Amino acid sequence: MVEAMFVFGSSLVDNGNNNFLNGSRAVRADYLPYGVDFPLGPTGRFSNGRNTIDALGELLLLPAGGRIPTFADPATRGRAALHGVNFASGGSGILDDTGKATGEVLSLEQQITNFEAVTLPDLRAQLQRANDRKKMKGHDFFDRYYLPKSLFVIGSGGNDYLLNYFRPRNSGETRPDLSDFTRALVARLSAHLQRLYALGARKFAIFSIQPIGCSPVVRASLNVTAAVCVKPVNAAALLFNSELRSLVDAAGPSMPGASFSVIDSYKITMDVLDHPMKHGITETYKPCCSEMGPSGVLCRKGGPICSDRNEYLFFDGLHPTDVVNAWISRKGYGSVSPEEAYPINVKMLAML
Repeated sequence: MVEAMFVFGSSLVDNGNNNFLNGSRAVRADYLPYGVDFPLGPTGRFSNGRNTIDALGELLLLPAGGRIPTFADPATRGRAALHGVNFASGGSGILDDTGKATGEVLSLEQQITNFEAVTLPDLRAQLQRANDRKKMKGHDFFDRYYLPKSLFVIGSGGNDYLLNYFRPRNSGETRPDLSDFTRALVARLSAHLQRLYALGARKFAIFSIQPIGCSPVVRASLNVTAAVCVKPVNAAALLFNSELRSLVDAAGPSMPGASFSVIDSYKITMDVLDHPMKHGITETYKPCCSEMGPSGVLCRKGGPICSDRNEYLFFDGLHPTDVVNAWISRKGYGSVSPEEAYPINVKMLAML
């Protein structure tokens, strides 16, 4: 349905780039129990199985079962990159300094630079050679068809709150106003989108921030034991998501010809939280991993996990299970409700 899918963002959409970063050991998922239900085992996906990108790739009928290769893998060059590349990095954010305290991560800025400096010229050369053999104008094909018909997916922002705005402050250090921080964050995201647009991107699918105030790590950090979410953290996510929609609404003049689909992960996930039985979920607040690592986010290496993973919302302290990731992608792909996919769904976006 699309020529290719290029992915940028954090651990919710990362499929193994951090495996190749020497300083990222605290933000990796290349060990069991991660991947326990994935055909390839532990690959660096922060889930027991698929992440949202895998599920979206399946729905878009991309090759290899929808699995997009990681940029950091040296094998992801030439023909291997023709149907897309995943640049995402667990722990990263929209802001350059987000996640630095957790170890080596690739910021959204660096991810786009990797696309521009390495993947873009590589693909251009590949398609130029292929079209020269067919006596076609490869340059025209690449810029007028291939890139505009490719999907650019962004899944970032949650870490800018969890690892930046809400991080513990040093003595005397003040926290910025939430509204000011959010406006600056969305303005930075807008600059990233405009940079991709200048490089040829025209179709953008953007995941909103999930209800991070409901995640096990946030609740545990505040010793919340009742089945409730942390409202101030969710309020920050909702503010960002509202600003994200406004950004899409206002993008026309600066990005003519661009089309957007915002997948409202917050709304879709909250529906699972509010109506778990409808989705076959029995555990909405506890992680499937019963033993966490030092950060409280990731599962302990080789640690025990639940046996009924399809009945859990969260696999670890932050990331959803395979079944919830698939649900988020299905709703973003096919929902006709603007509350779940705004202003159009990904299927409609792909068909433009």
